[in-house]
Amino acid sequence: MQIHVVEQGQTLSVIAERYNTTAIAIAQANQIPEPDRLVVGQALVIPIVGSYYWIQAGDTLYTIGQNYGISAPELARVNGISLYRPLQIGQRLYIPPRPRRAADFNAYAEPRQRVTEALEADVRQAAPHLTYLAPFSFRINRDGTLTPPPLDDFRRIADENKVVLMMAITNLEGDQFSPELGSLVLNDMTIQNKLLDNIISTANELGFGDIHFDLEALPATDREAYARFLRRAKERARANGLMMSVAVAPKTSAAQPGKWYAAHDYRAIGEIADFVVIMTYEWGYSGGPPMPVSPIGPVRKVLEYALTEMPAGKIMMGQNLYGYDWTLPFQPGTTARALSPQAAVALAQARQVAIQYDNQAQAPFFEYTDDAGRNHRVWFEDARSIQAKFNLVKELNLRGVSYWRLGLPFPQNWLLIEDNFRVRKRRT
Repeated sequence: MQIHVVEQGQTLSVIAERYNTTAIAIAQANQIPEPDRLVVGQALVIPIVGSYYWIQAGDTLYTIGQNYGISAPELARVNGISLYRPLQIGQRLYIPPRPRRAADFNAYAEPRQRVTEALEADVRQAAPHLTYLAPFSFRINRDGTLTPPPLDDFRRIADENKVVLMMAITNLEGDQFSPELGSLVLNDMTIQNKLLDNIISTANELGFGDIHFDLEALPATDREAYARFLRRAKERARANGLMMSVAVAPKTSAAQPGKWYAAHDYRAIGEIADFVVIMTYEWGYSGGPPMPVSPIGPVRKVLEYALTEMPAGKIMMGQNLYGYDWTLPFQPGTTARALSPQAAVALAQARQVAIQYDNQAQAPFFEYTDDAGRNHRVWFEDARSIQAKFNLVKELNLRGVSYWRLGLPFPQNWLLIEDNFRVRKRRT
């Protein structure tokens, strides 16, 4: 598999010839609706086995091999060239595929009132590449009952693809996480006992294999109460043959203040849970100023802190499947529009602007002017930004990746998963 960035004047036919494939294969892999209209700076995944490298000044078989994890003699053998003859600038080398390591992948699916045809289609496309599927969410009520999300065919899709259904449980009321509801559940044992009974019975009835807690905006004073609750939930889950996982906010220190962080004790949660989803996204968010949603530097900092509190084998890196379109200049109180990576590329095409790439943040972006004369900036994800995150997962030896959320098309992501990893299927 190869990532190619479109240059001025390039067509799919020209790109296909460069990689010994066909324009049709590239268009299908990337789900390009108008193959004759590429965007300068657009990242394409080239569906080939292995990849190619073009020699640059100063390259040797040894330095190239180091970058790709292959020995110089093997690189020479694969390409039928002498180990000792000087390389020519512009010469093309074939790089064979590298061994893939096993990893877990989760994705949340959030139906609003109902499961739309588009969401179900995206779930079906993603399921072969997932270990877990998390319908979002089972909402806790103040009497300890649960309000489930629409599930439609999710269980059938999970069964067909050997995917574990993850029962995502939240303290959402309306569209907001409720500190009061969270505190009530954590401190009123009568309600807590009823809630745990309902969680276990619902999970068994509906075929969920993992109990997943995403309790947010909890009061700092409930830090220990949350850990106690999770221990009780873990005991109940284990007794019923179920896993138990937890979603946590992206912290960089144990004492990090703020309503999203204070009650999430990484060390305690890491000891209790089977695995932990760290929500490493939303640096750039709909209500804030324009910036990358998950810039790699801050993501790395959170994960490196997490590794001081819990084992790498329990950490799932959170990853967004969307970007935002901000109106400039940013005004507090305004809301950016969410859009999929596919929609972002289509927007750049429609506005006839090139896509740029921020190498420090490892994220693509572009700017355009709308019909009313307003300036916009769009930050989103592409094959390059996802590959950078996959490299980080492998470098830190993490358990895997958890996506928020399905329903926003991003075909390159699923191709790159299979190129980089062997997706664990924990159901047989």
